[in-house]
This record gives sequence, C-alpha cells and structure tokens, in this order.
Amino acid sequence: MSTAPSGLAQIGKSVVIKGELSGSEDLYVDGQVDGSIALKGNSLTVGPNGQVKASVDAKGVVVQGKLDGNIQASDRVELRKSAVVNGDISTQRISIEEGAFLKGKVDIHRTDTK
Repeated sequence: MSTAPSGLAQIGKSVVIKGELSGSEDLYVDGQVDGSIALKGNSLTVGPNGQVKASVDAKGVVVQGKLDGNIQASDRVELRKSAVVNGDISTQRISIEEGAFLKGKVDIHRTDTK
C-alpha cells in the first residue's frame, strides 16, 4: 500500500537512479538517487526509506530519510524527526523536528516584498 499522496511522481524503495533528475511535478523518492534533482517549481519528498546523494534544487523539500548533498529550496525545507541530512541548506523557511540530524550550514534568505 502506497503512503505517497496521489497526483505526484513516485520512486519506489527498490528503485535506484543514477544521473540527473528533473521535472515539473512533485516527486516522492523512497528509493535511491545519485546525481542531481531539479524541480524548480515543485516539491521533493524523501520518504523514510529514501537515500539521496544529490544536489537538490526545488520549491519545497521534505526529508524523512537520508540526504547527502546541498539543498536549494525557493520556498521551504522540512526535516522530519527521522531525517539525516549532510549538506548545506538555502531556503526562505525551515522546519526541523526534534530528533532530526543536520550537518551543514543553513542560509535563510528573505525575498523583498514590495
């Protein structure tokens, strides 16, 4: 039974991808990705079994599993309690649950609202 929300692309826990991933829809990764992930206007969710070794560029990023690489999120990053992240994060808003692991720097930037 799938735990991913409907209406998004999903990479199952037995799937391994090496290379560049890009798209224009939300992506749920519960498998393994090595390379880069670019989802400019969409969000990436790394599921509890997910093991991502990639630089990530997305609108929103939610991490429940393991992510090695830098995260560039134009909107928001959420690190759930089971998250293990090694890399720098650049975003407007961040949420880190108690129990999450983060090794890297966090750069929170504001957009000028005029």
